[in-house]
Amino acid sequence: MTPGQPGGGPTVLRMLLGAQLRRLREAAGISREDAGYQIRASGSKISRLELGRVSFKERDVADLLEFYGVTDQAQRDGLIQLAKEANSPAWWQKYSDVVPDWFAVYVGLEEAAQLIRLYEVQFVPGLLQTEDYARAVITLGAPGVTPEEVERRVALRLGRQKLLTRENPPRLWAVIDEAALRRPIGGRDVFRAQLERLISASGEPNVTLQVMPFTYGGHAAEGGAFTIMRFPEADLPDMVYMEQLTGALYLDKPEDVERYAAVMERLSVAGTSPERTQEILSGILKEI
Repeated sequence: MTPGQPGGGPTVLRMLLGAQLRRLREAAGISREDAGYQIRASGSKISRLELGRVSFKERDVADLLEFYGVTDQAQRDGLIQLAKEANSPAWWQKYSDVVPDWFAVYVGLEEAAQLIRLYEVQFVPGLLQTEDYARAVITLGAPGVTPEEVERRVALRLGRQKLLTRENPPRLWAVIDEAALRRPIGGRDVFRAQLERLISASGEPNVTLQVMPFTYGGHAAEGGAFTIMRFPEADLPDMVYMEQLTGALYLDKPEDVERYAAVMERLSVAGTSPERTQEILSGILKEI
């Protein structure tokens, strides 16, 4: 891998650099605690670095490479350059005043994903929301925030959607519970426009929409909404994301990902076909 190749900005670059440093440390037979001592830090700090959860200092990377016995100058230069790029600001950092750190990580992963599969139970997925629908959802979820903050959050959400129309966009595969499609967020006009947006999106070559209908009854996703992301970089494992009121869970252990992937497969089998999805959306639109 050469620096600058992956998408997703600094989040993904940190994860790629961390993965390579972890392999070098393990190949040298060095513990996290000893590596931490080398850069005047703790073993837990090394763990966070290797997971890409914190930013890198170029001096720390250089010291770790020397400690791990990396003598190849081209390899050293490449990894230090990767550390420089990992510290560069991403486009969404201008919204840092309204974006918590735990969600900024998700935006970076979303930008880098090759495949995004998700199940949504309450709202239309953020990547497919209209501006007015997004504004209504954000206002409902953050009562008391200023109108200016609401608008900045809306702008961030619309900025995220650009990844679906960029060159080489990811594939988005969404299973949406029928409840989300019948909840008139924002009022009649806003919701009609949102349904029309979904009908349009369902015709895009990189978007697959399915509905989990009421008639199916109970189903596999008893734990609620979740997202699975797959990346083109071999060093990045599949990631499961689940959002909570004050934070989020990021799962990348193979056994956890496999369990959610199995649930996603069952939802996809139980959900409507993409063709039937358009019929359902058009039917709901006529009812409003």
